[in-house]
Amino acid sequence: MAELADAAHAAAGHGAEGQTVQEYITHHLSYLTYGKFPDGHWGLAHTPEEAVSMGFMSIHVDTMGWSLFIGAAFLFFFRYIGLRATSDVPSGIQNFVESIFEFVESQVNSGFNYKNPHVGPLCLTVFVWIILMNTMDLVPVDWLPEIAMAVGGLWGLEHMSFKVVPTTDPNITMGMSISVFFLILYYSVKSKGFGGFLSELAFHPFGKWMLPFNLIIEIPTLFAKPVSLGLRLFGNMYAGELLFLLISGLLGVYQLPAHFVWAVFHLLVVPLQAFVFMMLTIVYLNAAHEPAHGDH
Repeated sequence: MAELADAAHAAAGHGAEGQTVQEYITHHLSYLTYGKFPDGHWGLAHTPEEAVSMGFMSIHVDTMGWSLFIGAAFLFFFRYIGLRATSDVPSGIQNFVESIFEFVESQVNSGFNYKNPHVGPLCLTVFVWIILMNTMDLVPVDWLPEIAMAVGGLWGLEHMSFKVVPTTDPNITMGMSISVFFLILYYSVKSKGFGGFLSELAFHPFGKWMLPFNLIIEIPTLFAKPVSLGLRLFGNMYAGELLFLLISGLLGVYQLPAHFVWAVFHLLVVPLQAFVFMMLTIVYLNAAHEPAHGDH
């Protein structure tokens, strides 16, 4: 809903800067990038072209910083509530935190059939962290970037890019999904043994005489898990942010109804994507804990 606060500013040329719609959208979809320039020195990119020239060994300072800040805030807040929890007359905020714990616990209990004390905390972290990162998409699209540009102007970066929604950065979403993927591999080998894990890839589902066909099916299926997990979250959040920007740039003074409708719908997208990521994590880890075929 807060996107509506940007309506007047984003419309009709986007203020005194005189940006075109394409320039406005490109700027808001670019990252504050730190890396190595072609001449060898390190620093912040002033333009998207400079960011591209930095190559793989660069970092998106904005999305990385916001993701770490949000994650730390989540941990400190939950620890603060946990240390002050009481069984007498719990406060409203304690009830709220406990309801989140109970919700995640119920999902883990219903979808995970093995004993592992780490799965519950992992799913709680994933669920709450993603919701908080997604919620940044409801902050007016111009507020924080304009503050960043004002501060950046002190160092000659008055036109710098600054994104505040970490989950619209594939580096963040794929980093989380690859972390889950490593856990899948670890628990698959731990529960099945290295030989059992390899035999499932080679001999399942058609038996050892169809080994090449089994590998053609199983290997892409295995690697599709982190790709689909990360890209699903990124794609939905990126599309949501892009549509907000398109509405601002294309509809002018008529954007308010469209902003309202999309903002209401986006309120459902924010928790839904976190829930989907958490549930798929539970499903994948449950499958990883299953014993090798023939060991049941």
